[in-house]
Amino acid sequence: MAVTDEAIEKIKGMIVSGALRPGDRLPKESELAADLGLSRNSLREAVRALSLIRILDVRQGDGTYVTSLDPQLLLEALSFVVDFHRDDTVLEFLAVRRILEPAATAMAAARITTAQLDELTTQLDALGAAPSVEDLVACDLEFHRGIVQTSGNSVLCSLLDGLSGPTTRARIWRGLTQEDAVSRTLHEHRQILAALRERDGEAARSWATVHIASVEQWLRSTL
Repeated sequence: MAVTDEAIEKIKGMIVSGALRPGDRLPKESELAADLGLSRNSLREAVRALSLIRILDVRQGDGTYVTSLDPQLLLEALSFVVDFHRDDTVLEFLAVRRILEPAATAMAAARITTAQLDELTTQLDALGAAPSVEDLVACDLEFHRGIVQTSGNSVLCSLLDGLSGPTTRARIWRGLTQEDAVSRTLHEHRQILAALRERDGEAARSWATVHIASVEQWLRSTL
């Protein structure tokens, strides 16, 4: 194991064991290096790496702290990795989204409030019957984010937020080239909302699956 990797594992072990908790300040570099049996250079590299993935927060002139370790904060690293996707992996992102998002939508059926449903309906109404593809896709992102946020699972919400980016271009491409893509998307959104208003989790799951699978199916046939 590389020296830096060993240092990372030791700091991780302190956090997992509870020796360091969210919000705690790390001991002075010299003390921590001695306690862990590490060189100060390897410790410094480990701290730098853990700060990049939001485990640690280095505050200039103050010290280094364990972050809140909130899932949404930690999963920001996923968005960074996702940004490096290749076009030929878009189908894989869609496949993962098709597995996760219907489950989140079903969970939302039991938790979403009437006020939240009304807000989503207002967003759809504002689009009108024939929105531009760009406006529709922007609304689509907010529509699904709004539903998933009510699922009550912050990890699931963060994962899906990170996965939505790579599929945006495919959705715009579909809207521009498939004749009924816009009207079909609006119809599917209405059906998802109707199922949520009925508190019918399985219907909401089914319509969310149809909605995502239609993009995936179109992209497979196009590629």
